[in-house]
Amino acid sequence: MTQGSTGGPAAHVPEETTVGIIGGGPAGLLLSRLLHRSGISSVVLESRDRSYAEQRQRAGMLEQTTVDVLRDCGAGARMDREGLVHDGIELRFDGRSQHIDFPTLAGGRRVTIYAQTEIVKDLISLQLSELSNGAPLLFDAEVHSVSGLTQGGEQATQETGSDSERPVLHYTYEGRRRTLRCDFVVGCDGSHGISRSALPASVARTYEREYPYSWLGILAEAPPSCDELIYAHSPRGFALHSMRSPSVSRLYLQVPNGTDPGEWPDERIWDELDARFALSDDQEWRINRGPITSKAVLPMRSSVTEPMRHGRLFLAGDAAHIVPPTGAKGLNLAVADVAVLARALDRYCTSGDTAALDSYSDDRLRRVWRAEHFSYFMTTTLHTSPDQSPFDTRLQLSQLDRIASSRAAATELAENYAGLALVD
Repeated sequence: MTQGSTGGPAAHVPEETTVGIIGGGPAGLLLSRLLHRSGISSVVLESRDRSYAEQRQRAGMLEQTTVDVLRDCGAGARMDREGLVHDGIELRFDGRSQHIDFPTLAGGRRVTIYAQTEIVKDLISLQLSELSNGAPLLFDAEVHSVSGLTQGGEQATQETGSDSERPVLHYTYEGRRRTLRCDFVVGCDGSHGISRSALPASVARTYEREYPYSWLGILAEAPPSCDELIYAHSPRGFALHSMRSPSVSRLYLQVPNGTDPGEWPDERIWDELDARFALSDDQEWRINRGPITSKAVLPMRSSVTEPMRHGRLFLAGDAAHIVPPTGAKGLNLAVADVAVLARALDRYCTSGDTAALDSYSDDRLRRVWRAEHFSYFMTTTLHTSPDQSPFDTRLQLSQLDRIASSRAAATELAENYAGLALVD
């Protein structure tokens, strides 16, 4: 038996399934896991190889709901052992510090630091080990097109008895052109994937915002300098202190768009971080330094594509929406999308009830726009725009002072940051 792109013995390549999932990132893998737990067949097609999928550096802050979903589907054991549970965040501005206590303000909810790369590794391991008939997770499987989508299809009420009514994924795997016939297709392949472009131009609309700054992000072999994340507003620009483990720090600096990471030698980065995190003169604070192992510039943008469903095609995660990382919502929105969609598919497969599938797009878009607004608020309140006036800066400081002095304002931040319920 040959070795397949799944990382184990090559399995039979299925030609049909209930749910065809495009994209093997956290959204696609988690959806497949949730469907498997409900007895619903699925196949995940990931265009990259397994090594790439397991090394993509992305978000690492998990809302309480995300943690609960991972635990409930059996993917939380290593997260519970290695994740760092946080009770809040620290805001720094105008030379002072304010702690935002999540359990007190957000009904006991907390957040957990656990890297997206580790979630992907955990889900891949489960996917490949638990399905006795060969894992329907194909790496190096590039989807070229989706055909057979219903043309009027705002509702999922049509019968699936006729093959002509079932969508088909056309893809290449192991050097061969193949097809996968599905009852439903879920696009979890990011903002540049094939699934979003499969939405007819006559029904799709994308709303976008580009921000006039980027983040310079580093990974450093240095113990975190404090127990929780620090969001710093500074005349020199924004800075964020985060972490990946008790020995690895994740740090960010606001930089101009188009910045070359090579323009920032290590010593300059550390000095700038110290300057932006600085407190008043009587509160000396220095960041822990260490070897920098990774350095990259991350552009900032917001994007929402509507609707998140057309006929038997559903969008989830970055395929439908992008948020700037300031609010830590990207991964959490993706998890919420697939958790809600998995329940809707289970309801349909169990009883034929289409109500939850039919309301998926509207329900999720209400929550997506809430997260977009929160991410916009955090971004524009904490960053310094290139054309920012002293008046603009005073407004930012006034808003931050309001959060520090008002329980109502702090509660609004805490509830949004720690995560709202999956549905209203």
